[in-house]
Amino acid sequence: MRQLFNQFFHSTLPQLAREIYEVCWLLFKIMIPVLLVVKALEEFGAIPYISLALEPIMQLVGLPDSMGLVWTTTLLTNIYGGMLIFFQLAPQEHLTVAQVTVLSSMMLIAHSLPIELRIVQKAGVKIIVALLIRLLSALALGMLLHYSYQWADWLQQPVVLIWQQPVTDNSLLSWGLNQLKSFIMIIVIITALMSLLRFLRWVHIERLMIWLLQPLLKLLGISTQATSLTIIGVTLGLSFGGGLLIREAQSGHISPKDCFSALCLLSLSHSIIEDTLLVMTLGADLSGVLWTRLAFSFVFVAIMTRWLNRTSKTFQHRWLLNTPDNTGIGRLNAN
Repeated sequence: MRQLFNQFFHSTLPQLAREIYEVCWLLFKIMIPVLLVVKALEEFGAIPYISLALEPIMQLVGLPDSMGLVWTTTLLTNIYGGMLIFFQLAPQEHLTVAQVTVLSSMMLIAHSLPIELRIVQKAGVKIIVALLIRLLSALALGMLLHYSYQWADWLQQPVVLIWQQPVTDNSLLSWGLNQLKSFIMIIVIITALMSLLRFLRWVHIERLMIWLLQPLLKLLGISTQATSLTIIGVTLGLSFGGGLLIREAQSGHISPKDCFSALCLLSLSHSIIEDTLLVMTLGADLSGVLWTRLAFSFVFVAIMTRWLNRTSKTFQHRWLLNTPDNTGIGRLNAN
């Protein structure tokens, strides 16, 4: 017991603290410039014009125009960046739980595109295909959830914004203090999530996930050789697990077709624990951000793999797959 205690305080805890610091520092380096740009756009009255350009898309999924800016920020940065913009704009919109669930589901499928699309490309999927899968799937799932909730009159109660601080004035000082509070809350959330993920790895939850996923992958048309690739993405996500994903895809143990199918699944449902818990802090309901998203992903991949089996290898390599010869992987390994 004493040995475990010493190991925790002298090894595990410092390592966890270092990981939390590195993640927070990386995120804040991205978020702070985005926040300053958004604040400048708000001060100069540009947000209504940006929202107007995104209005048709937001109308398709039953969201206010301003939520288009939240999703755009999420697409270009990450979920954390979108969350910060969300908490700036949401109080004036009086959103329902259904609307937040729709927005959160779209954010979960399509976010961090500049980074994650590059990872998927290096792992073996053409970047334009990966982009279309992320964007069109996010819109399709958003529309499905919107019309389902509207038809069933479900989750129509106002959402409770647990992070939002009451704004007493519109000064830059007040805005800065509110952002500082949001940063502190993000640090708390990251600390809790990374501690939980470390505990799950410590109790070998990934072994249970492998056992559960193997029959499902077979049903979806993905070979068991792709299990490790899928587990990496499901647990770590595309950004955090990017290096491992690329290495696994390049190992030669997985066929290009199975790699493509597995990456399609991961594009729609990755970092399933952390990201799901994260958007639930916005007030999203589990029915959309987890269960419906998983069902949507499984159906999509099952259809995709069966269609892929009917196509020729020439078609696959020309339009869908990146091979080591055309990805420039050898040149990029040092990056």
